[in-house]
Amino acid sequence: MDFLLLFKAAVMGVVEGLTEFLPISSTGHLILAGALLGMDDDKAKVFDIAIQTGAIFAVILVYWQKIKSTVLALPREEPAQRLALNVLVAFLPAVVLGLLFGKAIKANLFNPVVVASTFIVGGLVILWAEKRQQNNPAVARVQDADHMTLMDALKVGLVQCFAMIPGTSRSGATIIGGMLLGLSRKAATDFSFYLAIPTLIGAGVYSLYKERALLSLADLPMFAVGLLFSFLSAWLCIRWLLRYIATHSFVVFAWYRIIFGLLVLLTAHMGWVRWSA
Repeated sequence: MDFLLLFKAAVMGVVEGLTEFLPISSTGHLILAGALLGMDDDKAKVFDIAIQTGAIFAVILVYWQKIKSTVLALPREEPAQRLALNVLVAFLPAVVLGLLFGKAIKANLFNPVVVASTFIVGGLVILWAEKRQQNNPAVARVQDADHMTLMDALKVGLVQCFAMIPGTSRSGATIIGGMLLGLSRKAATDFSFYLAIPTLIGAGVYSLYKERALLSLADLPMFAVGLLFSFLSAWLCIRWLLRYIATHSFVVFAWYRIIFGLLVLLTAHMGWVRWSA
């Protein structure tokens, strides 16, 4: 058994879990971490997507009561039906655009320079969104994800598609995009978590099926370790984030993105770190 490989898988799992639901891009961090750890081949890219499922199990655990009550109420209660339909509608644009452009995006945009650049741009967008909501609190017309309209959901789903560009952040796109579209910080965050369930499970299953020729039973321990550490770190992160947003904005994440992006560009330009694609 390759214990060094398992250690790397654990590190990647922690990186995935800690960054998946913060507006700082898990894919971007995984690309950068993979470049440093030497886990950047085709199999590693499948691994990066597959371990997102571990993070989703953490969402299901944290939101279990809400998910359970919604599923049980689906046959008879309109609010539950509306929420389920909203998640489905928001999920569909990523499916369509992912199937059309996913391969081209992976071939051309999965590299540290693109990631660093989108880190910076994303940070600036977060600062703008937070400033906008701070100066005019009335723009947050939807205070609870249960009260979103079908058009709100479709717009969030379209915004989520920007996350196909590595470094953008799926959670950042849906949360900050939701805030720009009139959702409160809490409503946007909750809906982002709900939307993550079909989006990330679908991406993981599709990637494993599509790239199954690259995998073997010998890879099972690596994937299992990555999933476990992704689940544990994501569970801790989600619980912390839900408490954090009750009294804080996302400004700190914006500055983190900007500073980290500039640092990656600087180290790559100066040759201090050899970031590989």
